[in-house]
Amino acid sequence: MTAHASFKKRIRARMAKTGERYGAARRTLIEHADRSAPGVRVWVSPPEQPDESVLEHTGKRWNEWCDVIDSWPEVDDGHAAVAARVIAEFDVTGWWGQGITVGWERITGRRLVNQMSDGTFTAGVTRTVTLDATELRNMLYDDADRSDLFGGMASEMRSRRGVNVMRIRLDVGTVGISIDEKPGGRATVGVAHEKLTDPADVAQWKPFWADWLAALDASGDE
Repeated sequence: MTAHASFKKRIRARMAKTGERYGAARRTLIEHADRSAPGVRVWVSPPEQPDESVLEHTGKRWNEWCDVIDSWPEVDDGHAAVAARVIAEFDVTGWWGQGITVGWERITGRRLVNQMSDGTFTAGVTRTVTLDATELRNMLYDDADRSDLFGGMASEMRSRRGVNVMRIRLDVGTVGISIDEKPGGRATVGVAHEKLTDPADVAQWKPFWADWLAALDASGDE
């Protein structure tokens, strides 16, 4: 079991014992971990980039970055303020400035895996499928066809034609769908189910969209 999975299991156990909501139970466990191991940093969630990669591209390891950022007054001002100072003070690109900030947020428990800066979660899946890209776009913009594609699930198209990412409102969250046409009648389709309120929602919807993409791929072979 990974450290992140183990920590989530402890959160669920505390919720069952105390009746606390997920966020409250998580904060309490983080505070206990900080008090129980002075001088030892507890990683609540793993960053996306490995330690060796962040060292190679930024000159610091994750724990070093966390020590630096934790010493700043901007830690309570939100993601944008921290990222701006990282980029302004250190010789890193904007991409790495954002990545360092997200990694620090995950390590320190300010952001869980799949969590966005507003506190919601996103379930993302991408797959290259055998399907005509134009036909899929047209089906997504047609209410009846989209209902068939989504298995009768209620949805509302929120984007105009011609955008790179089509946004579709569901009863639970919003889905962003991108379609990148490839040679040979194939397309890379990305699905990002946004505005989910709990990590459990990610566990529910990510397999759903993976199966949805697999079904699209299978339909293209018929």
